[in-house]
Parts: sequence; C-alpha cells; structure tokens
Amino acid sequence: MNTSPGPIVAGVASTPRLTYSELSPELQQRLAAKVERLGYLGEFFQVAGNQPRALAHFIDFTEELKEALEPGLVEAIALSVAAASGNAYERAQHERLALKLGMDEAWVRGMVSGAPAGEVFSAEELAAAELAREVVAARGGDCSAGYQRLLALSGPATAVACLMTATRYLAHATMANTWGLRPPVDSPLEAEPDHV
Repeated sequence: MNTSPGPIVAGVASTPRLTYSELSPELQQRLAAKVERLGYLGEFFQVAGNQPRALAHFIDFTEELKEALEPGLVEAIALSVAAASGNAYERAQHERLALKLGMDEAWVRGMVSGAPAGEVFSAEELAAAELAREVVAARGGDCSAGYQRLLALSGPATAVACLMTATRYLAHATMANTWGLRPPVDSPLEAEPDHV
C-alpha cells in the first residue's frame, strides 16, 4: 500500500502533503479501510489532514449525506459539480464509482457532459443534476429554482440532502482546484475517442 505523500505543488497554494503515518490517529482510523481498499492515501486527505478535526467532520458530513440519498442521486450531483467546476480530481473518481455502482457508461457520460437526457435517468437524478449545476453557477447565490423543482418532485428530506450534497462537492472542488490536486486514477471514459 502506497501511503507516501504526493509532491508539494509549486505556487501560491503550496501546502505540505502528509503521509498516512503523519495524520492524526483519529484520521488514520477513519481512513484505514479506504486506504486499504484503494492502496493509496488520496491527495485531498494528504492536504486537508493539516486540519484534522475539520477534515474528520467533513468526512462525517459526506458519509451522512451518502446515507440520506440513493447512490444515483449522489453520483448525479458529484459528477455534475465536478464537471461544471473543473474538478478533475473528483470527476475521475466518481466516474469509476458510478460505473462500479451499476450506472452504465451512457449515464456517466450524460452527467459529465452537463446535458443528461433520455431514458437512462430518473426524474430525480435529472433534477438533482440540474440543481448541482445551478449551485456551481450561482457561486453561493440563490438556487431556489432548481431546489423548488426537486422539492416538488422528491419532498423536503431529499431536496435538503441534495442541496447540502451539492454544496459539499462545490466545497471540495474549491479546495481541489486551489491545491492543484490531480486525479489519483485515470478517467475510465478518457480512453474513448468521443470523451466529453
């Protein structure tokens, strides 16, 4: 298992990358299964580990939202935000995860393209992706149009969880883009000549 740190990115946003052994014991415990499964410590955790308590709560926030939503909604939001915000780090990982969870390639490509259409998407997935793109475009502003559509379609528990999930992925995108994070894995779609 490779737990060595990545390079420190040169420039204004240079921040030390921590090794797994340099993380707080609490973070090591929280991330042990993920690192074992993947075989590496993601660069996001290497950098964000410089704030261990905040990172622990960010992990908890993420996991609670994943429990609150169907996987298709989470992946629709994650892929839509990653594509719209230019977060290649998260996009490549969620392309792989969506495929692993059973979404087909057309589904993943549709979410990444920002123009999902057709019968492969549920009405909730389309509404969640639309809200996610609206969150990115709003840059912290009002997203009530997309939120109201999702609220009418899915009810308050799902709509609130989707909005919170979209803002979570936008926060990740801001950090990943600021820290210059590169995808830890290749996109499963880039091998194709028509990759979006």
